[in-house]
Amino acid sequence: MDGFVSLAHGFSVALTAMNLLWSVVGVTLGTAIGVLPGLGPALTIALLLPITFQVEPAAAFILFASIYFGAMFGGSTTSILINTPGESATIVTALEGHKMAKAGRGGPALATAAIGSFVAGTIGVVGITLLAPVIVRLALSFAPADYFALMVLAFVTVSAVLGTSVLRGLSALAVGLLIGLVGVDLQTGQARFTFGQMSLLDGIDVVIVCVGLFAVGETLHLAARYRRGQDEIVPIKGSLWMTASDWARSWKAWLRGAAIGFPIGAMPAGGAEIPTFLSYFIEKRLSKKPEEFGKGAIEGVAGPEAANNASAAGVFVPLLTLGLPTSATAAIMLSAFQSYGINPGPQLLSSQPDLVWGLIASLYIGNVMLLILNLPLVGLWVQILKIPAPYLYAGILVFATIGTYGISRSVFDLGLLYGIGLMGFFMRRYDFPTSPVIIGMILGPFAEQQFRRAMTISQGDLSVFYTRPIAGTILAIAALAILVPIGLEVAKAVRAARARPKRTG
Repeated sequence: MDGFVSLAHGFSVALTAMNLLWSVVGVTLGTAIGVLPGLGPALTIALLLPITFQVEPAAAFILFASIYFGAMFGGSTTSILINTPGESATIVTALEGHKMAKAGRGGPALATAAIGSFVAGTIGVVGITLLAPVIVRLALSFAPADYFALMVLAFVTVSAVLGTSVLRGLSALAVGLLIGLVGVDLQTGQARFTFGQMSLLDGIDVVIVCVGLFAVGETLHLAARYRRGQDEIVPIKGSLWMTASDWARSWKAWLRGAAIGFPIGAMPAGGAEIPTFLSYFIEKRLSKKPEEFGKGAIEGVAGPEAANNASAAGVFVPLLTLGLPTSATAAIMLSAFQSYGINPGPQLLSSQPDLVWGLIASLYIGNVMLLILNLPLVGLWVQILKIPAPYLYAGILVFATIGTYGISRSVFDLGLLYGIGLMGFFMRRYDFPTSPVIIGMILGPFAEQQFRRAMTISQGDLSVFYTRPIAGTILAIAALAILVPIGLEVAKAVRAARARPKRTG
């Protein structure tokens, strides 16, 4: 009940004229970004991080959260109409949605995606309201050793799951940890990895790293792939509205998608890709018309889209209660908290109630706005796809440069921005995930601090990390997160090696 009282207070914050304006700007910008293939919410929020130096925290996070939800909505439009997912989480939507569009049923496909996203997003917001206080009560009993174990779990899961290779993920994490160590050690006063540069004594600003990796690096990567062909837009034919049969086939898929998406989104490294694929296969198995899958089944759009938006809401549970990002966008938002000097964690709900509950309430308001904005204006969103990509890329680079220079007015920081941008380009080029860099940079110093505290309390006894039940359990899960995928790969290689002589013999 306390959660709902706090949520009511959140609505009083989110419904102020200025915050509603930020919400409108966020959902509009997020939808536009989601529609454009390749540009995701992580890039957009990274690009807007410099505004954290001018705008109030609650307003900035309402803007960022609205962009996040808007991009989830917008990604489905691109998937359905041009078979090019604007977001990795909408890959599954393209499987059935584009087939529906080609069959002249693009309107109902967009409608079930939009309404399903609204339903799942609403369920997700209720889930945050109920779950967040419970997790906070649990987290308040954590000792420094438990927090350190939690950080290790976040490092391992995010590095192992994001990207195609555990080794590449852990390498990216190591780069982030090294960047996080740059500057003066607050306990000893010794400078670390500054190479005599006075500008590095305060460390590298997280905004520069985020903008460099996600805006500059990502834009250079997209520009390098620009000549790889143009996509054909399938025009929307007939009515946008769903028939009674479409409603009957969609509503259960929406609820199932929300039930799958929210808990997985709330898990470390759960992300949105796993629940959307899981929802698709469950809908295919439960459908009364499985023969339609692959040819344009509406359940194949309704379920994954609901799972996608519910997982986006789930991401806020570990971010707000434990300070753990479970997606690239959450990692960027964590860096925004750091820009304000706010540490997400168990104390956040009590120390910043306006910010947290205003943000949660804005998610619900954003869902309503998205439903109103998306369907009637789908024709306008499609027009955005006609913006020449070179203009878009040039605009992003100019905006990133001006925004970064505006923070410190330092040419050194601009050089750092483009150096990190080039690093991000090569990471994307050779399939290294960039999110672990941000997570390592932000959580690395925090993990170091908790490790030192645990060592001080235990008087240097390392057994504190496995004799405490919480820390021991979390570290065991982290070890399994690394060993199980490696074990499965080894078993697969052994099976393949054994099968090879049989085929040739």
